Formats: sequence, structure tokens, C-alpha cells
Amino acid sequence: MNFKVVIPARYASSRLPGKPLLEVAGKPMIQQVHIRAMESGAEQVVVATDDSRIADCVRAFGGEVCMTDSHHRSGTDRIAEVIRHYGWQPDDIVANLQGDEPAMPSALLLQVAEDMATHADAVMTTLSARLSNKEQLFDPNVVKLVTDAKGYALYFSRAPIPWDRDQFAVRNEIPAEVTGYYRHIGLYAYRAGFLERFVAWEPAPLEVVESLEQLRVLWHGERIHVSEAAVMPGQGVDTQHDLELVNQQFNQA
Repeated sequence: MNFKVVIPARYASSRLPGKPLLEVAGKPMIQQVHIRAMESGAEQVVVATDDSRIADCVRAFGGEVCMTDSHHRSGTDRIAEVIRHYGWQPDDIVANLQGDEPAMPSALLLQVAEDMATHADAVMTTLSARLSNKEQLFDPNVVKLVTDAKGYALYFSRAPIPWDRDQFAVRNEIPAEVTGYYRHIGLYAYRAGFLERFVAWEPAPLEVVESLEQLRVLWHGERIHVSEAAVMPGQGVDTQHDLELVNQQFNQA
């Protein structure tokens, strides 16, 4: 199947400035992300950035760059600009791979794109993974989700969902291992035409409260299909500690 990958990449980062250019296993992080995208079999891979330092780096290793506006609210808005720039067709499938995911398995990019191709009634597809650790369940930085019987998202939240009224009655008695919970993996695919509608919508109230952009889709009554990840995703990079963990993983591979 044919699909495209866009990698939004910003230089500014409050916790790790210049993150896309930091070294991962001897290469700039953005190059490692680009390699993962190319390994997925995508017909086109584009790095979307507003920073000339990132653009120069990508061109140096032979990647394709689209310079985008510096005032975008999110990577999704940046991808919509890329779609307009290239004139991609409304039915073209576009995967969103964040520029700080150097260890994202290429198989998951293919999986989310194939899921988009086989669910015509969904405007977006994404992935989940089973969650069993109590600390992760109650960690607001770990996004949880619930789906219906057919795998369509009902809600995403930073809170534990579903809330087990009986089991969670006494917090200090909750077992270390829990069952029946899923965390969200921030990898998406869309049809190009949908993104034009999405970026025209104002942020939804639930989206603002939870700080989760995908809730804008559910707020407007559209459907997101969720598949359980075929393989476990690698470590994303938000902090210096994350960067050290990723380098350890690459060195052990």
C-alpha cells in the first residue's frame, strides 16, 4: 500500500533544547527518526520544520525537508501545511511520526497506515499498548484510552480510565499490577483531506482541559480507530535521561 510519512521537528524544547540534533548512536536524532520512517516502506518521507539548523541537517544526510510556518500550534498544523505544499490528494494516507521518536519500530508506522486503509469510516488511526503497572496508570504523563467493541476510541485521558470503583476505593491497597488498561502510543495516520478540516476547528474544551489534541476529533463526532501495537514501541525522548536510555538501547542492539 502507498502512504506518506511526515516528521514534525522543532528546535525549541523547554526540557531539551535542540533535541532533533542531539546524537543518538552516532547520528543526529532526526536522522534516526528518518531512518525508521524509510524502513516502513513509505513512498515519501518529509521532515517538516521551521528551523534552518534542522533543515540543513536533514539535507546533509539526503532527506527531504519542507520549511513550514513558525507559528503553528502543533505538529498536526505543520503536517497540514506540508499537505498543501505538495498538493497531496484528499484520500492520501499520511502518517505522523514525531521527531523525538528515534526508536519507534518501523512496523508500527506500517501498521497504523494499513489500519487507516482498512477503516473507511475512521478519520484517524492510532495505536495502544497494554498497561499493567500501577504507577503508569496513575501517571498523568501516560495517556490512557478506552475503546468500544470494534476498537473505536471512546475517550483518551491523563486520568486512569476506566475507573474501577471498587478496586480503587482505597488508593494504598491497589495492587502493583493491574489488568484491563491500555496506554496510548502517540503515532497517527490520517487521510490528507481530513487534516484540512481538523486544523480549521478551534481547540475543543475537552482537548484544552486534558491537553490532548486527539480529543478534538471525538468532540466533533468523528471516529478514531485504535489497534493494539504489534510490537512494543521504543523509548521516546523528552528529557536528558530519556536520551541516555535510548542511546543505551541502540548500543545494546
